[in-house]
Formats: sequence, C-alpha cells, structure tokens
Amino acid sequence: MNGIHDMGGMHGFGSIMKTVDAPQFHEAWERRTMGMVNAAMAGFQFSVDEFRYAIERMAPAHYLDSSYYEHWLEGTLTLLIEKGVFSQAEFDAQIADLRTKHEGGQA
Repeated sequence: MNGIHDMGGMHGFGSIMKTVDAPQFHEAWERRTMGMVNAAMAGFQFSVDEFRYAIERMAPAHYLDSSYYEHWLEGTLTLLIEKGVFSQAEFDAQIADLRTKHEGGQA
C-alpha cells in the first residue's frame, strides 16, 4: 500500500531530533490507549495486521495532523466498531455523557 502513512525515503521533513530520556508517554491517555490496544489484541479482537491497516485507512489530513497515540486510538476505535464490539452510536453517547460530566465538574 502506498499512502500518506508510508513516508519511508521521503525528503523534506528535516532532521530527526532525538530526545534524550524522553518519556514513553507524555499524557495519561497515551498509556491507557496502549493498554487498550494490548488488551484488544490479547483478547483476539483484532490482529496486528488489522490494526496497522485500520491506521493506514485514516484520512491523510487527519493522519498528518494527529500524534502517534492518536493513530493508535483511531485504529482501535475503528476496528472495535467495525467488529461490533460497540456501535458508533454507543460510542458517541458515551463521549457525550463524559463531556456532560466533565463540564458539570463531575469528572
């Protein structure tokens, strides 16, 4: 597959800046996302190949505008919805509920 995610050998992105002693996770949600991916794969919800393909199917602009763990989150949600673990409507309702709780100071 040749898509926006396949950047190997491309020029013009500048030097890779190596960070010494950088944390693996910059925010708590990144750690939770990795845990969710590992749990889904361990529970045979999807394979690593399906996961990679779900990330490769992201819209190019969204892919370029999102972080590494956002790719993981997007791929996981895509697959869990496609496989019927939960529906898009159920996911949307849960997000709306969390937003309401957060805005109300309950989170």
